[in-house]
Amino acid sequence: MKTSKILGGAAMASLLLALPAFAQDAAAPAADAVTAVVDKGDTAWMLVSTMVVIVMTIPGLALFYGGLVRAKNILSVLTQVFAGFSMIALLWIAYGYSLAFEGSGTGGLSAFYGDFSALFLSGIGPDSTAATFSAGFELPKIVFVVFQLTFACITSTLIVGAIAERMKFGALMAFLAIWFTFSYIPMAHMVWAGSGLLFNLGAYDFAGGTVVHINSGVAGLVAALVLGPRLGFMKEPIAPHNLVMTYIGAGLLWFGWFGFNAGSNLEANGLTAVALLNTIIAPAAAALAWAIGEKVTRGHASALGVVSGAVAGLVAITPAAGFSGVGGAMVLGAVASLVCLWAVVTLKPMLKYDDSLDVFGIHGIGGIVGALGTAIVASPALGGYPLDGYEMGSQLVIQAEAVIVAIIWSGVVAFVALQIVKAIFGGLRVPESAESDGLDLSSHGERAYNS
Repeated sequence: MKTSKILGGAAMASLLLALPAFAQDAAAPAADAVTAVVDKGDTAWMLVSTMVVIVMTIPGLALFYGGLVRAKNILSVLTQVFAGFSMIALLWIAYGYSLAFEGSGTGGLSAFYGDFSALFLSGIGPDSTAATFSAGFELPKIVFVVFQLTFACITSTLIVGAIAERMKFGALMAFLAIWFTFSYIPMAHMVWAGSGLLFNLGAYDFAGGTVVHINSGVAGLVAALVLGPRLGFMKEPIAPHNLVMTYIGAGLLWFGWFGFNAGSNLEANGLTAVALLNTIIAPAAAALAWAIGEKVTRGHASALGVVSGAVAGLVAITPAAGFSGVGGAMVLGAVASLVCLWAVVTLKPMLKYDDSLDVFGIHGIGGIVGALGTAIVASPALGGYPLDGYEMGSQLVIQAEAVIVAIIWSGVVAFVALQIVKAIFGGLRVPESAESDGLDLSSHGERAYNS
């Protein structure tokens, strides 16, 4: 990315699809008049944010998912998340970053992809810089690269939860590689790059409601539908084997989300604190809302429900983290939680799709609610912090258009990728005997527990 233009498309880390554009426009003229400086405080904050987002995935997401599956499949889930993270990290350096954020062309494919100028980070060294949202301040470009790497990794591995306990390990890895190349990269470019389709549409996405959550949630749903349900689904109980592990994973996810959301401001300032505070308020309200919803509809508030609600709130506040006031964050978290509760408890059984760990029900649905709700909670009348020219009705239309693009793009890519992988591997699922024995033993030759 050119110094003044990349962060316009900057980021998952950015203020919504549109924020980078305004930051870019504001910073460009200032760059001619002011010698930009790299602030050590901003740099340190972004390095810390990067590290905690890694914790969010390994071990956070891995343990969250691991506790939700049966004991015979925990190692398979841990391995899928760990190996998926490792593979996507390498692909990001090889070509992902370049195709997502480099290039400043217009027309043609530039609305969907960058270019090949920074393959294997060619031309990017310790002295390379990238713009932030404040004129005269920059980050080392390599800091931005590695921060974005963590977003690519967690988005791809979120899909693991939808196909848990039945997909071939090799087939999953191949699917994630293809989906990353043709869905994650272009969505990141469309949303955060200066020439991106949704960026220029003016959609708001502070930290990845469309790129991360809708993108992975829809891919997970399509994968679950193509794979078909697990043996015994809706015929026998398929209970989580260790909710304490899931609780620990949820805590690590919440911790990592501070880097995810507050780090997306690319600087350490007051707006960073706003995003961090909202990342506490929204999931707190969502956890309680899910508990109350369960009590009213099912007669009890479950431990799994409380942590599921918190994750739903974290998902929903992601696109709005730097735009919402605290009141809006509370309401958005609570509303998203109740909608996700309905999706998990009512919609999934009604449509009989086996999204094993509710990736679509929480990330897909929560991401949709969050993306649409961002247009509302950004209102100054509700304590929000919108961009110049904000008008709720028109912004809501833009947000809806971005949601539709994300759903269609991810869904089509996921379906085609699965057909390609199916042909290559002679099927997507492990044999029934292997599924019955558990993927820990049949796929990896190990058992998590000796007794």
